[in-house]
Amino acid sequence: MNPFEMVIGIVLIVTIGSIIRAKYGVRRDHRGQEYFTGNPNQDAETKALQTEIRALKERIQVLERIATDHNRAATLDEEIERLRDRSLP
Repeated sequence: MNPFEMVIGIVLIVTIGSIIRAKYGVRRDHRGQEYFTGNPNQDAETKALQTEIRALKERIQVLERIATDHNRAATLDEEIERLRDRSLP
C-alpha cells in the first residue's frame, strides 16, 4: 500500500466517524470536550421516565417499610391506604 492510499484511507475513516457521531448527536466544543445533543422529544421522555422511576422507588421504599415493620394491623392498613392514594404520573 503506498502512502497516498493510506492517507485516503485515514481521511475516509475519519469522515465516516464524523458522520456517525453527527447522526447520534455527539458534538465537540471549542475545548475538545464531547457532549450529547439529543432530540428534544427524547429529553422530555427521559425526564418523564425519570420522574416515574423516582415515584416507583418511593413506593417500593414504603412497601419495604410496611413489610419489615412489626406494627399493629391498623397502622398497616393506614400505610396501605396512603400508598393507594398516591398516583403514578
